[in-house]
Amino acid sequence: MYATHRQHRTFLPPPEYNPLGPSLEGAPPTELPDGDYDAAVFDNLFPSLTRAAHDPPALAVEARPARGACEVVVFTRDSRSSLGSLPLDHLELLIEVWAERYLELGAMADVQYVFPFENRGVEVGVTLHHPHGQIYAYPFVPPIPAAELAEQRAYLERHGRGLLEWMIESERVHGTRVLYDGPATTAFVPVCARYPYEVWVATRAAIPSVADLDAAGRADLARALKTVLLKFDGLWQRPFPYVMAFHQAPTDGLPHPEAHLHIEFYPPYRMPARLKYLAGSELGAGVFTADTDPDDTAAQLRAVEVRLD
Repeated sequence: MYATHRQHRTFLPPPEYNPLGPSLEGAPPTELPDGDYDAAVFDNLFPSLTRAAHDPPALAVEARPARGACEVVVFTRDSRSSLGSLPLDHLELLIEVWAERYLELGAMADVQYVFPFENRGVEVGVTLHHPHGQIYAYPFVPPIPAAELAEQRAYLERHGRGLLEWMIESERVHGTRVLYDGPATTAFVPVCARYPYEVWVATRAAIPSVADLDAAGRADLARALKTVLLKFDGLWQRPFPYVMAFHQAPTDGLPHPEAHLHIEFYPPYRMPARLKYLAGSELGAGVFTADTDPDDTAAQLRAVEVRLD
């Protein structure tokens, strides 16, 4: 997706900008909406995808209009907060927001995949520091979810059960990589972790999307998310940077019995003071070389005591 106008997007609001007060002259308009709210959703001011996209250029390769949507989800009006520090009922509200946006965006004619995510911290490129995430509504199923779904589909056809269901069951039996094990949700460091301190949060049943969670499922997912996020911050004793990515069923109008809602966290660190950059093997060959062991990183995270109330 090419969106050259994003070179001029808002970067680090001026020091005099008060995100808890009315907009000031020179402050970025609507980057944090005025008013009294718990959470807010609005169109990204510098989108990579838009409902108005049309007439792609004639190129030697196939080109399509970038028709879709890019939204910002403000988690809270308090710029000093974070997703992990929010009360459980507020996290449940955000899960309802993600569910509502999945249904509305997924119903758009051109949208085939609804992808909520959060980039937290300057280490992963964040330029606006109030707690927020984004939602991209793609006119195609992105490559990583597409490959994942293909593997899940093949496993389901061979074994009659879901690949992620089997994986979660195996992790729960093994036990040492599990960080949270609630009535409906499990959080764990996957045995196949590509990134140091990578964590997956998954529903134990093969629920296709966040919109398919019931009230009990939303409550348990909120507890799992808060547990993981507090462990990240507690392990390093600082706001821990990460990318959070939702993986769920496409909205392409086709059946997806293989889809299984889960959320993946990708922290950027190898060691406490050194960033994990992707190198030739990862970028060029797609082969990840990790200098940490999933069992070791899970043991460090498991050792961090957290309180959810």
